[in-house]
Amino acid sequence: MAANGINDIPTFQSHVARVAAAGVAPVIAGSMGEAIHLSHTERVKLIHAGRQALDNAGFKDFPVVVGTGAGSTKETIELGNEAAAAGADYAIVIASGYFAGALTRAALKTFFVEVSQKCPIPVIIYNYPGASGGIDLDSDLIIELATECPNIVGVKLTCGNVGKLTRIAATVSSPTWTSTHPRKNPNSNFLVLGGFTDFIVPSTFVNGHGAITGLANLTPYTIVKLHQLSEAARKDFSFLPEAQHLQGVVASADYTIAKSSISGTKFLLEKLHGYGGVPRRPLPPIESTAAEAVWTHPHTQELIKVERELYTNGSEAFWTDPDLSTKRLIFQKFMV
Repeated sequence: MAANGINDIPTFQSHVARVAAAGVAPVIAGSMGEAIHLSHTERVKLIHAGRQALDNAGFKDFPVVVGTGAGSTKETIELGNEAAAAGADYAIVIASGYFAGALTRAALKTFFVEVSQKCPIPVIIYNYPGASGGIDLDSDLIIELATECPNIVGVKLTCGNVGKLTRIAATVSSPTWTSTHPRKNPNSNFLVLGGFTDFIVPSTFVNGHGAITGLANLTPYTIVKLHQLSEAARKDFSFLPEAQHLQGVVASADYTIAKSSISGTKFLLEKLHGYGGVPRRPLPPIESTAAEAVWTHPHTQELIKVERELYTNGSEAFWTDPDLSTKRLIFQKFMV
């Protein structure tokens, strides 16, 4: 986003293509993409632009996931319909946190049931207490929704609760559960995705399915490599030490960079690639001392070193399946 608050569409499209080349699919209008600051019209323009960028770069089989959570059930459904019409393949929906204290378990369940029934594209639940007034869906409710709503095809757990991920993955990975509770799209499974990259290795070993992560804006080749190594280690333990080492590098950097929030990631994009801009107000830009601290931090520099080595050595791009029917996926939350 430019300093005047206007979305820089050409740069956004270049970013989409650059990260897709590493094998990472986009999430548009998510939390990292400042969805809460975007109008309906801006969201639609970004979806069109993202789809066009992927197609022009030769990634026509990459799906586009779009954030459609809003303040009300009505607007969430409207955004889902608009996203579908603009070319989105999947909607990712967060609960509204404005009246979080009044949203009972029953109200939250009703919200996701109704949205999934009225959304023309498959829905992914987005559980992020930090952006929804502290609402933290438990594993029992998520499993209920997965069981009862065939148009819900996954959950993103930015709560960072590995135990929750393990419980959900154990349920939905059962062949009996899958055959008994098929998705509306017969080619889709229910995906259990992390919201950070600091637990990809352990989540893989409990049948997790990948991650949707803001860090892939900065270092997509490294995140893809970590995912590949995690999958390889499931089949051959000789890959596990390398996977564990890279997981340590990524986890340390993810923690350090996440503390600088959206403005810090934008600043790092500017340092690495010459674009990034600033958040839309009221979010402030990162202060100069904090920016220098996150850039020079050993965790950040080690991650950048790995990314540059992988890019220079031509790390193989990775993608699993265009319709999300397979199990191992990496997405990124795109910035604007």
